[in-house]
Amino acid sequence: MAEPTPDALTADAPASGIERFFYRVMAACLGVMAVVVFLNVVLRYGFGGGVAASEELSRLLFIWVVFIGATLAYRSGEHMAFTGLVGLLRGRPLAFRAATVVIRLLVLLACVLLARGAWQQVLVGLDSHSVVLGYSTALQPLPALLCAVAIGAMACTELLRGTPLQLGHGGDIE
Repeated sequence: MAEPTPDALTADAPASGIERFFYRVMAACLGVMAVVVFLNVVLRYGFGGGVAASEELSRLLFIWVVFIGATLAYRSGEHMAFTGLVGLLRGRPLAFRAATVVIRLLVLLACVLLARGAWQQVLVGLDSHSVVLGYSTALQPLPALLCAVAIGAMACTELLRGTPLQLGHGGDIE
C-alpha cells in the first residue's frame, strides 16, 4: 500500500484557519442552542410560559451544526468507514487503488444525489418563511447543499490526486 503523503490530513493534524473558524461557529451555535433551550425550560416550568422562537432557532442551528460537522469530519477522515473490507486489500496495491476509486466515485454519486435533493428543497423554501422567526425556510436545506458541494469537491480532488484511503480512523480495524 502506498503511504499517505505528508500533507494528507489526518485526525491528528493541526486544523487549518478555516477549520478552526468552523469549529468556533459550531461551538457558538451549540452554546446559543444550550442557552436558548435552558432559558425556555426555565420559563416554561418556572413561570408557565416560554419563548416561542427557541424551538425554531434551535432546530435551524442544529441543522447547520450537523452539516458543518459532517463536512469537517470528511476532511479529517473521521466519517464511518468499512476499513475491514478494504483493509484486506492492503497487500494488493492494484486492488486497493481500484477499491479507492470505486469508493470515491460512490461518495461523489451520493454528493450529487444529496445536492440535487437539497437544491430542490432550497427552491421550494424560497417562497415560504418560518412561522415564528420569519426566516426563509430555504436556510434549512441550504447546509445540506453546501455540505454536498464541499464533500464532493474534496472527494473529487482526492480522486484526481490519487490520494490513498486512510485506514487508521482511530478505531480498530477488524
